[in-house]
Amino acid sequence: MAEPRPGLALRFQRRFLAARPLRSLPWPELEQSLRTAPDSALLADILHKTILHPLCVKYPPSAKYRRCFLTELIKKLESTAAEPLDELYEALADILKEGEESTHCYKNYLLPSGQSVSLCESTALISAGTTGLLTWEAALHLAQWALHSPSLLRDRTILELGSGIGFTGIAICKTCQPRTFIFSDCHPRVLRQLRENIQLNGFTPEPDVPWGIQTESQGQEVEGQRCQKPKVIVAELDWGSVTEKQLLGLRADVVIAADVVYDPEIILALIGMLQKLSTCRADRKAPEVFIASTVRNPATYQLFQAELDKAGIRWQVIPAPSSCDFLYDVQSDVTILQLFI
Repeated sequence: MAEPRPGLALRFQRRFLAARPLRSLPWPELEQSLRTAPDSALLADILHKTILHPLCVKYPPSAKYRRCFLTELIKKLESTAAEPLDELYEALADILKEGEESTHCYKNYLLPSGQSVSLCESTALISAGTTGLLTWEAALHLAQWALHSPSLLRDRTILELGSGIGFTGIAICKTCQPRTFIFSDCHPRVLRQLRENIQLNGFTPEPDVPWGIQTESQGQEVEGQRCQKPKVIVAELDWGSVTEKQLLGLRADVVIAADVVYDPEIILALIGMLQKLSTCRADRKAPEVFIASTVRNPATYQLFQAELDKAGIRWQVIPAPSSCDFLYDVQSDVTILQLFI
């Protein structure tokens, strides 16, 4: 059988895919049909007649279109009692592997001061094997809280755990006048994007230096100069392997984190990190700690609180902003805890 002519494929694409926006698909009817077809046969049929159609495979529409199309199908599937369809998730994974450039975009967040934070973010929930390449709601709420509490952060050294791509820290650096801001994460791809975003917003991270980067004399010099821009550091920080001596070198006055309580498996590592911070202060006052969390699974969040109690770390819920300037959709349940370590 002769292969289809490219012109025919392009016409097929234009007529049946590219020219047909997702909103025109009969999603309500599809969802109702799925509810009566728990074996996902209907969804499999739709998938094979569209994205997996031979013409689409040979002459595919844009990766963005296919990603949006499959994401919508997955949402409809997960909103019903239908069984998971492996082909659907495999097709989405294949699209995400086609190239990171197709899954990233630039976003601008307007701050109350009139300044903005510009970030290169992933458009996929999971990219390069991590969820750290996009901004999550707890980071937005923590930034909102920080912008309303500048006196807690002004002229102080701030360590952020799990900085991700940097929204909260960059917003604080632009508006709260910290002396030093230490961004930290452990994923190589996240750290690379974090550095790029910091530079995109006009800050220059300190060159890579050994641990023990924040000496007292350096801190006093920066404080005396009252620089407009804070000293910015990016640190690769693994909660499980970092030592108390290394943490002591950071000399953090305030520790913040957002959306780091989402998986029971990392809670113990986080608690261990906090315990190291509590014992590495030498003759210094213990840092103030603030952690913002989106409560997606109440059981996971309650586990975090229980582990804090078990470790002897006192905590209290502090008032969070009633609204968030950076969110326009329905907002999730976000809580900010102050920890006393």
